[in-house]
Amino acid sequence: MTKPTAPAPALSPAGLTDRIELMQTFVRIVEAGSLSAAAAQLGTTQPTVSRRLQTLERSLGVRLLQRSTHAMKMTEDGERCYERAKDLLAGWDEFENELRGARLQAEGALRVVVPHAFGQKQLIGPLAEFMRRHPRITVEWLLHDRAADFITHGIDCAIEVGDVHDPSLVAIHLAEVPRMTVVAPALLQGKPLPQHPADLASLPWIAIPAFYRREVTLTHAVSGEQKHIAFRPQLVTDSLYALRNAAIEGMGVAVGSSWILAEDVAAGRLVQLLPQWLPDPLPVSLLYPYARFYPARLRHFIDTMKEAMPAAVRGAVGWDAGKGKKKD
Repeated sequence: MTKPTAPAPALSPAGLTDRIELMQTFVRIVEAGSLSAAAAQLGTTQPTVSRRLQTLERSLGVRLLQRSTHAMKMTEDGERCYERAKDLLAGWDEFENELRGARLQAEGALRVVVPHAFGQKQLIGPLAEFMRRHPRITVEWLLHDRAADFITHGIDCAIEVGDVHDPSLVAIHLAEVPRMTVVAPALLQGKPLPQHPADLASLPWIAIPAFYRREVTLTHAVSGEQKHIAFRPQLVTDSLYALRNAAIEGMGVAVGSSWILAEDVAAGRLVQLLPQWLPDPLPVSLLYPYARFYPARLRHFIDTMKEAMPAAVRGAVGWDAGKGKKKD
């Protein structure tokens, strides 16, 4: 007679919590590329991360990672565990969020990368409103003009200006940034005001390599005719604010976002050149990695940026929550 199999002991809530934490740590180690990087992202120590990994390996009875002084790679069991752990964690997050009504009470931390200029000025109003709406969410607001490294730095999403070329990311188009061509009045003293794009080639230029370095294309607002202008820049910078300030100092012609230059044009500190010939607008996108499940805090943040960005690119700093437009 076959002896009945004894039922497995019930897993205590504490035991379940521990195992979820161990799986979260293992996934973060793999995605961060090292124990030290995972520890930094998790806000703990490397010995703690190492101890969690060893506990998970003992619990499962398999070796998950092969480590040497200079390298780390997953074993075959580790690769299977990694894929399965990601699915389990996503399912657990979704389960928790449904039970807690996460659509109404989103919580947790978001790491967001934003461009320096937008992140210091235009997006602070929408960010503040987002955090007022969701007081249980904390945000790490990182200002970088370079492409975000989502895995290494544990980034949840990024806002980028310019074309997106990475097919591994979800890219949500938010808006188009209008641009203008400007120069300081002092630079034009004694010279005729340019009447045609070709007249700009002889002037000194300031370049911002993320968007243009040695040439720009201008399009006539009425006819659609395009003209390409080649030049050798006198100054190259990676900062939109530096571009603006250098232009005001008379260091050269600059092409920049209208929202940051329009006030200086209105005040006479800069002159808009050839207003009928416009540089192409720049797309603004919100990027994040593909996943089976996205936490409510990220979904709410995406909704806020989609609402706010059209006003932000027009220069409307006083963002009106719920209407996405400048306050009166």
